[in-house]
Amino acid sequence: MKEISITTQFSVFESIEELSKDIQDLMNEAIAIRKKAYAPYSKFRVGAALLLDNGKIVLGSNQENAAYPSGLCAERVAIFHAGAIYPEAKILKIAISAASDTNQTTAPIPPCGSCRQSIAEYEIKQETPIEIYFMGEIGAIYQSASLKNLLPFMFDKKFL
Repeated sequence: MKEISITTQFSVFESIEELSKDIQDLMNEAIAIRKKAYAPYSKFRVGAALLLDNGKIVLGSNQENAAYPSGLCAERVAIFHAGAIYPEAKILKIAISAASDTNQTTAPIPPCGSCRQSIAEYEIKQETPIEIYFMGEIGAIYQSASLKNLLPFMFDKKFL
């Protein structure tokens, strides 16, 4: 038997004020759209804001459905919308904010597995990393230089 070791690296910002102005603006967009999420079942609202290489910002919030799993996460709403409207644009950065209606979310909330796989698809397609910033309702923000930090063994088309 042999072992392999995988390490990942994140930058941690203690508050939104520590972020650069452009990332603060992007995160504030994610926070604003989070508040418009349709989350009557989970009471857990997520907002995502994507910055594209054409300068456009694309937003998404989670959209739930009584017929689980017919809803869609905020990250995928934004990514798929960007892919439909700006198919040639690259995603440079994603800001994600999550909050519960029932208790304060103070820990950074990363994308779920399905969202990680969707982000991976676009990162691989565009052949450039996507910076990911994620936070809870308040508190620290984690920054990853690439989806590879969140999903080191990515499944992609080379396996098909």
